This record gives sequence, structure tokens and C-alpha cells, in this order.
Amino acid sequence: MKNSHTPKHNEVEPKGSENLTNMVKETTTMTQQSFTTTPVYNIQMVKEKTLLYNGNRLTAPEQAAAAFCALVGDPDREYFVALLLDGKNKITGIYQVSQGSLNQSIVHPRETFKAAILANSAAIILAHNHPSGDLAPSREDIEITRRLKEAGDLLGIRVLDHVIIDTETQNYKSFTESGLI
Repeated sequence: MKNSHTPKHNEVEPKGSENLTNMVKETTTMTQQSFTTTPVYNIQMVKEKTLLYNGNRLTAPEQAAAAFCALVGDPDREYFVALLLDGKNKITGIYQVSQGSLNQSIVHPRETFKAAILANSAAIILAHNHPSGDLAPSREDIEITRRLKEAGDLLGIRVLDHVIIDTETQNYKSFTESGLI
């Protein structure tokens, strides 16, 4: 004989014997309500243009300055770029991090290293111009270089140099040669 207990009108069901069907319905409803759609991304780099490059290793800041000038010409505003390098210091790409105003450019580590990470760069050389022709690094130039070097160290992407360039004369100031890195 089966022992089945059916609650009477005023009788309370014993704890733990809730109606399973109602529980499943409530759980399904809660589960459906607790999720939202999440986009799935595919990250890729898009080549905008190409520049002639002899394929030699970058061994001197004037090479970085020449690559920078080939990219931006002689603009009337600041540009900040990262030269993306492989393990043998050959340029694998040039990434324009920021286009600024007459005397400043907004630079953040997140934006600076985005292309370097996607390109599997071993190192980068930073370069930006001073349209005024004054090659002395500003306090902000020194501070952002320090931050970028620290970020590169964390990411395993070496910051080899930061070069400030007067694009009109192609004169430059190297942080490495000046002992600032």
C-alpha cells in the first residue's frame, strides 16, 4: 500500500515538499530574466596604407624620425605614433595613436599598446612631433613616456625609445640618447 499524503484544505505541506512543477517554472523565469545578450567580438587590424621601408633593423633614432616623417609629413599639429617592431627591431607596422592640436596630443597606454598587442610586437618606438620646432621634452612628454615604459614592461613589449621630431627640419631628440629612458 502506498503512503501518499495529500494536504487537506487548511493543512500546511511539510517543509521540502514544495510543488516541483512550480519551482521549475519559477527557476526558468528567474534564469531567463537574469541574463542579457552579450556581443561577441572579432578583433582585427586593418591596413590603411603602406610606406616604403627598406626592411633594415632600426638601430638609430634618426631611422625612427625618418619613418615618422614619411607617415605624417610636416603637419601643423601634433601626431603621436608607435613604430611596431619585431624581435629583430624591424618595423612591422606604424600606428597613429593620436592626432592632437597645435601643442598637445592626448596619449593613453591603452590606446598606445592596442595595435602592438594585435601585431604581436616585441617592442615599440614612440615618436611625436613638436610643430613649434622646439625639441625639448615637456613635463607631460617625460611623464607619459615613464607611464608607457611601465605599461610596456607589464605587457612584455619593450619601449626602446621616444623620439621628438621637428618635421620641418627632421631634427630629433631621443629620450634614449638623452638618458630619459
